Amino acid sequence: MGLRATEAATGNGGGMRSLPDFLGRKSKYVRMDDVLPDEQGDGGGGGGVVRVRGGGGSGRYVFACSVFASLNHVLLGYDVGVMSGCIIFIQKDLHISEVQQEVLVGCLSFISLLGSLAAGRTSDAVGRKWTIGLAAAVFQAGAAVMTLAPSFAVLMMGRLLAGIGIGIGIMVAPVYISEITPATLRGSYASFPEIFISLGILLGYVSNLAFSGLPDHINWRVMLAAGIVPSISVAFVLLVIPESPRWLVMQGRAAEARAVLLKVTDGEDEAQERLAEIEEAARVTATGNGKAVWRELLRPSPVIRRMLVTGIGVQLFQQITGIDALVYYSPTIFRDAGITTESQLLAATVGVGLSKTVFIVIAIVLVDRVGRKPLLYVSTAGITACLAALAASLSLLAHGALPRAAAIGAAILTVCGFVAFFSVGIGPINMVLSSEIYPLRLRAQAVALGFAVNRLTSGAVAMSFLSICGAVSVAGAFAAFAAISALSVVFVHVFVPETSGKSLEQIESLFGAGAGAGEVELGDAEHLVQGKEMS
Repeated sequence: MGLRATEAATGNGGGMRSLPDFLGRKSKYVRMDDVLPDEQGDGGGGGGVVRVRGGGGSGRYVFACSVFASLNHVLLGYDVGVMSGCIIFIQKDLHISEVQQEVLVGCLSFISLLGSLAAGRTSDAVGRKWTIGLAAAVFQAGAAVMTLAPSFAVLMMGRLLAGIGIGIGIMVAPVYISEITPATLRGSYASFPEIFISLGILLGYVSNLAFSGLPDHINWRVMLAAGIVPSISVAFVLLVIPESPRWLVMQGRAAEARAVLLKVTDGEDEAQERLAEIEEAARVTATGNGKAVWRELLRPSPVIRRMLVTGIGVQLFQQITGIDALVYYSPTIFRDAGITTESQLLAATVGVGLSKTVFIVIAIVLVDRVGRKPLLYVSTAGITACLAALAASLSLLAHGALPRAAAIGAAILTVCGFVAFFSVGIGPINMVLSSEIYPLRLRAQAVALGFAVNRLTSGAVAMSFLSICGAVSVAGAFAAFAAISALSVVFVHVFVPETSGKSLEQIESLFGAGAGAGEVELGDAEHLVQGKEMS
């Protein structure tokens, strides 16, 4: 018993689907919760054709809001990408040591975790929308200070501000997107921040290559100054996007929440239904407060503990396998493989950024069609294989068992493969899971805690990578990353449930105690209708 998914009306008739509809469409199933009654369709004579939530004009509006909310992630990506080239010229201009290089690169992640933690409270106090604006303003200030820095100390002060801004931005966007998006689109749209990070990394690499010909005391400053441009666009974003309806309900502003829901749904009935669901979930928090939330997170019940293990574990494994070390220090890796000139090194990094961006687009298309868990399996297994191959090729080159040309080719292939597998799975899906598995009363703080772990791990890897390479070689460092990555495959199998197509409130049932969790998930399958033909 099911419905013909290809005939579900989405505002495009029988013709070509729009990009938002294409990204949100699933190949086999739609949720019964997300099917609108026939009388809400195009009026009579539908012949059994039904409409799916998120189609038509509301789908395009949600798509636009998700894109705009993700723009801050360009800042993080740009900073990561541009610093890989800037550090070469900063070292020449300011004569900093290797330890200072590690501190300059790695401190961003440590500082951004402070922003992530602050963003949880800030987004609950002033709203998701204005927290997005705050993140851009703080980053702009930091980028300006770094651009004009006359010394390493002043450069670090700017890095401090930029890191806080990035930390705020990377926490709030996934929460905002998950709270305005229907379940059938949430996985794809919540992946947008990762594609903007990848785009930012690519832009940073291109900036390195474009401005590397300038004098050493100017080029790195121009590279950093260019990062201010994306943050300026956020001022326009604040004029366009609405506040999160879930946050508005938590503030007792149900009428405003309903007005927002009318924009992001396909009719008054659906808007009223979603408002009722949000109000029901918000009642749990009516007598709570910030301190109570943190007490519940620090002394969790078994169900909340399982949520935290899943959410924080995915955030940890995303970074501990070395993605930021590879992106920040890709010139070092390629130099160790045999590439010598600065222009060739920077050109190779552009290829890495392009690979990362292309495959994140593929992930966005697949995340709601294939599901979260299958993509995580492919991603973690592929990362493990690429890391092992990279470590082996660098080791063989060091022992003279591999020709230089072959080593360069293997390094470029495995590094691009690493970022491709990362981008098609654990890169974007960690954001999706983090923003959808927690109950409303804990969501902002729990997501902030997960991002804090993510940034702490990223900083530890980035700040220690050069020292580890000096102690055990670049090949040894990536062999260790490969071993850790193998553990991530096991983690996904044991701890990560499939959340695709379920409402935020229904996902909570997947973490029920003991064997009941499996029974609940099986029962939830009764709300799925197979995309064949209604019988």
